[in-house]
Amino acid sequence: MSEFLQIHPDNPQPRLIAKATSIIMSGGLVIYPTDSCYALGCSLGNKEAIERIRRIRQLDNEHNFTLVCRDLSELAAYSIVDNASFRLLKSHTPGPYTFILKATREVPKRMQAPKRRTIGLRIPENTVALALLEHLDQPLMSSTLLLPDDEFPLSDIDEIGQRLGHLVDLIIDGGHCGIEATTVVDLVDEGFQVLRHGIKPFPQ
Repeated sequence: MSEFLQIHPDNPQPRLIAKATSIIMSGGLVIYPTDSCYALGCSLGNKEAIERIRRIRQLDNEHNFTLVCRDLSELAAYSIVDNASFRLLKSHTPGPYTFILKATREVPKRMQAPKRRTIGLRIPENTVALALLEHLDQPLMSSTLLLPDDEFPLSDIDEIGQRLGHLVDLIIDGGHCGIEATTVVDLVDEGFQVLRHGIKPFPQ
């Protein structure tokens, strides 16, 4: 069974954040809170954990994984961002948006959408998630906690434990999360295209 940590949503306990990041850096797969819903996360380039996420969510090879970053400078290290895209990112982060961008060589190929060589990136507005990212000192590879045949992401921490406690290494109870995923915005081509309408509308 997985470990379970109850981390305060507004004042994350440093000792628990350190324990969580230790599990992640040791190759663990974690369920953690974000500003949209709970998500699956692992360290960057953790091939085994990425395959575990694929099995849990039954994802194909075309799926765009997301790198969850702590700030814009970190985001820019993993994606190709022109001036127009940077201005748009600056005005909409942090927040419940996932932006699809061309990946740099810093992103392992197994995490990129194979045909377009893109990656999803986002900066969450969630205190626990940001505390994890700060302590990790690198992005989290992440995917929405939406299971096959479910209409909405899992949000009840007891149900999460019952259904996934034997499949992950750590479950973080960070308080209430929503049941809607992020809004996904494609910035690869000129302008932008909203690919998925999520918890917060994207201004047109």
